[in-house]
Amino acid sequence: MATIRPFKAIRPPRDKAHLLASRSYVSYSDETLKEKLENNPYTFLHIINPEYKKKNKKSGIEKFKLVKEKFENFLTNGNLIQDKKAVFYLYQQQKDSHTFQGIIAACSVQDYLNGNIKIHEHTLTEREEMFKNYLNVTGFNADPVLLCYKATESIDSIIKKYAKSRPEYEFRTTNKSLHKLWLIHSANDIKTICNTFARIGDIYIADGHHRTSSSALLSQQKNAADESNCNFFMSFLIAENQLNILNFNRLVNSLNGLTVKEFIAKIKSTYKVKESVLLKGEKEDEIGMYLDGKCYLIKAIKGSYMNDCVNRLDPAILSKNILAPILGIKDEKTDKNISFVAGNTPIDEIKEKVNTGEYAVAFILKPIPIKALKEVADKGKIMPPKSTYIEPKLRSGLTIYPIY
Repeated sequence: MATIRPFKAIRPPRDKAHLLASRSYVSYSDETLKEKLENNPYTFLHIINPEYKKKNKKSGIEKFKLVKEKFENFLTNGNLIQDKKAVFYLYQQQKDSHTFQGIIAACSVQDYLNGNIKIHEHTLTEREEMFKNYLNVTGFNADPVLLCYKATESIDSIIKKYAKSRPEYEFRTTNKSLHKLWLIHSANDIKTICNTFARIGDIYIADGHHRTSSSALLSQQKNAADESNCNFFMSFLIAENQLNILNFNRLVNSLNGLTVKEFIAKIKSTYKVKESVLLKGEKEDEIGMYLDGKCYLIKAIKGSYMNDCVNRLDPAILSKNILAPILGIKDEKTDKNISFVAGNTPIDEIKEKVNTGEYAVAFILKPIPIKALKEVADKGKIMPPKSTYIEPKLRSGLTIYPIY
């Protein structure tokens, strides 16, 4: 059972949606971020970078206060408006061959706390606390958590109906994605959506574990009435069969003092190794390896660990048999000897990083299927670090959730 509800979003007027909505600010290079801030007065990046022209910038609570001030300026100037009626929002993103569409809604913190909304990643206490303080001071959340569920006919039919009508927003971004947004305002449709999710057994966090846990911390801190906005968090609910789950590849700086010949000899104790013209594994447990200008396919020799839903995943097998014992990488979250590259990065770019000597070896993993991700979450276990890169990636500021 999942409790969701419509909300009165704060959002850009129709003519400014394409100018205001932005990617996550961490995805911009310093040069691109500077260009956006200097040439687009409407971008949401101004709200989260209120002191971008200053050399000595504030941090922590003091910065969050400036973010809130800038946000309120955008409201006063009409760059943001708030809907007068609580509605659901149908959002659609078309990117390459993928079309993602789902419902932006307020989801219950209690469902997260009681396990109806399931997790597959650990969260860091420091990041939880930082984002909780951000939410508390600014009073808004502009980035929906990506949640997935098993597709249902009743939700699909409502989505199809609205998708045939004129959208409130329709714009294309420089990464060639097409974005559309509709308001689901019918009382009957809102009731159907709420009732349908109330019957859905489990919902899974695909992306946004820290945002969810921070919202839960704030809810517990406030101890407000059940219907308070702070007891809910903004989410984008999408059918699991629409997700595009990509892999994270591993690039390692050095071979831990080993020669190429010594390194290959060591990994042969747990992997079958063969040279190949391909770098993407096709068989079960087979991954690619690029080393010293050559492509290899390496396949794990199965052991008793294969019975565990986490340990049989390629990232865990690689970590247990190569990264930790041979390359000395004990903690992939903190070790400077390893980097992670999303699966949408071209293979030629990865090979070039090895060819130039920036990295010594690259491991090309396969995407983890949604079935495996759900199994890990259902059993209350945690995926290895950087196991999945999941699309869609949502825009900040397209819909903003008021916490108070």
